[in-house]
Amino acid sequence: MFRDRVRHELVVRHLTVMRRVELTQTIVRITLVGTDTAGTDTAGTDALDGFTALGPSDHVKVFFPDPATGVVTAPSIAADGVRRPTDGVVISRDYTPRAFRPAAGSAAAELDIDFVLHGSGSDLAGGGPASAWAAAAAEGDPLAIAGPRGSRLAPDACAHAILIADETALPAFSRWLELLPAGTRITAIVDAADESVEDYLTAEQRQRASVEWLYRIDGPGQLEESVRSLGPIEPDAYVWAAGEATSLIPVRRYLRHELGLSSEQLAVEGYWKRGITNLDHHAPIDPTDPD
Repeated sequence: MFRDRVRHELVVRHLTVMRRVELTQTIVRITLVGTDTAGTDTAGTDALDGFTALGPSDHVKVFFPDPATGVVTAPSIAADGVRRPTDGVVISRDYTPRAFRPAAGSAAAELDIDFVLHGSGSDLAGGGPASAWAAAAAEGDPLAIAGPRGSRLAPDACAHAILIADETALPAFSRWLELLPAGTRITAIVDAADESVEDYLTAEQRQRASVEWLYRIDGPGQLEESVRSLGPIEPDAYVWAAGEATSLIPVRRYLRHELGLSSEQLAVEGYWKRGITNLDHHAPIDPTDPD
């Protein structure tokens, strides 16, 4: 099942926090607005000009301030390509841009990025600089992003979509709900720490999909069992799964090798991995079976 790819010009954008909203006990939404590319407010310029994210699982590289100095160190783009910083501390992670609202009238463009706060109330792997920053973010705090480099669009000829996600993949999951054709039937499995995560989905999103919630506090192994319980998967169905890489390995093996789904019908993405800092989500989630 074909998914178009669209390439974008790589741009580094210096942004500031406009507001912070708690969506659940462990997920916050940070709304960012643009400054000029030098990182200072300048009339008539907006670092979010031209921003686009067309695919459900697009990602941007987010650059966070050094906790010791408060300085954001990010690369720059020149005619000869990307220029890496020669000093400063670079702290970066990949995130899905949840929503973008272009400038309208006197209102500046806004970009929403949702963060999972690791630690209390969540059994995801321990906290890190991104979680700590989001937990304390306040209006005016600086941040920088790069990308997306490109978009992989949702399939337009998909009668049935099966979406599998944990907390970290809920922004992309929400974008799938919004970008799939209106006539697509959606079955979803969400692997969450506990029932408080359900508050992330709006009433409209709940109506868009048939969602089964799994709670890790009830014990391990539920995800693979739930996927198997779906039974045979139709040739005109598309399966997308994202979240903790280790837990997705048996799911991928089942879908690829027992059910025989092709790579055109299936995407499994490891967004993070227990015990690994700053996982490369482009890497195969199962090194023994990279295909």
